Amino acid sequence: MVKSTGSWYTVNMGDEMMSCRIIGKFRLGKHKLTNPVAVGDKVMVEEEGNEDHTGIIRKILNRENYVLRQSPRRKHYMHLMASNIDQALLIITLREPDVKPGFVDRYLLMTEPHDIPVIIAFNKIDIYTSEDDRRTKGYEEIYRTIGYETIKISARTDENLDQLKSLLTGKRTLVSGQSGVGKSSVLNALDPELNIPEGILSDYSGKGQHTTTFAEMYSLPDHTEIIDTPGIKTLSFNNLEVQDVAHNFREFFEYSSACRFNNCTHRNEPGCAVKEAVSENAISVVRYENYLAILTEIENQNYWERHTDF
Repeated sequence: MVKSTGSWYTVNMGDEMMSCRIIGKFRLGKHKLTNPVAVGDKVMVEEEGNEDHTGIIRKILNRENYVLRQSPRRKHYMHLMASNIDQALLIITLREPDVKPGFVDRYLLMTEPHDIPVIIAFNKIDIYTSEDDRRTKGYEEIYRTIGYETIKISARTDENLDQLKSLLTGKRTLVSGQSGVGKSSVLNALDPELNIPEGILSDYSGKGQHTTTFAEMYSLPDHTEIIDTPGIKTLSFNNLEVQDVAHNFREFFEYSSACRFNNCTHRNEPGCAVKEAVSENAISVVRYENYLAILTEIENQNYWERHTDF
């Protein structure tokens, strides 16, 4: 499936594209979904036999992986961003607009459960100040240390875009970012034939405007596929418990085997190897503070908001 537009889905049938709809309800385990079929899904389709040549999606084949987030509009539901991907590209910027505190770590909570590699791209470096450069260096050190790829780019000047293209070539990549980070500009710079609409920053709020409304997969040369998604404003987690978060901060999980308690949440427990690693600067204080903020948010949610099937 290559495009989702709400009630209709565009399916690549090999020699043609077919507009399809679904009949019945699809779920993902216990989760209720706002969009039962995700871009990247392999599906079985039945032709309706009408003059419009539309079809019905009868079955979704097993997914190798998927990226799931809480629906920004229906808090009891989940939203599938994409499935069957090789990697994710998260585009951020430290200027126009500045990346939200904790946004990167929240995004990684969506990809880490399926061990999906993530490339963190710092866009708009052509307008960075010396302070922005210093902060970028600090971010890169944090995320490279724990195994994530980082790259500094400029869609305006094409700086390092060849290097980015080589990281994407031959793979299916989910591309995400906050509104206004220049995601569409980066994709168009990588391949001008995409011609994806590009937005501008609001003079009033300094925030980006949505230019991508629905997720869509584009095919590029050299067996390269890009899944473009709408800009992300917020990321919440009604689907996670405290231990889910602890297990998916990858460096915390490595140190946790040395914690005194198996169910250590790495906050107030004695003998916590994670807290000790933070105090010794072996774990980023920034990551740890973001972790604590996410735990607080999850615990402050009403229990029934996170367990609506009970």
